[in-house]
Amino acid sequence: MVEKKSGKSIDKVSDAINERIVEPMKNAGEAVKASGAKAAAGTGAVSMKMIDHAEANTREAFAAMRAAAKAGSLTEVLKIQGDFIREQGGRSMTQAREIGELIAQFGRETIAPLSGKKD
Repeated sequence: MVEKKSGKSIDKVSDAINERIVEPMKNAGEAVKASGAKAAAGTGAVSMKMIDHAEANTREAFAAMRAAAKAGSLTEVLKIQGDFIREQGGRSMTQAREIGELIAQFGRETIAPLSGKKD
């Protein structure tokens, strides 16, 4: 009889350990793994967007340099430079906004598995 009670007690303790320690630890490990996968994907997306921006900025700079090289006067060169600077300022603001939005989205997606939220 004592042996039966002892066996049931051990089962109860084992169940309690599984329920309160093992399963939460397992779930936490899975959440961290999912969060890491989201972080890797987000980092890649931000890097690719930055490369796209650098490529576009370089293309625009070369177009402005070509236009300046073909210019017929100093006034025209100064106008080309002024236009380029103004347009680049606008591009920079747009690009910064895009990167900021990507980072915010990537942050939300990375944190979601850790907070228990589903996609």
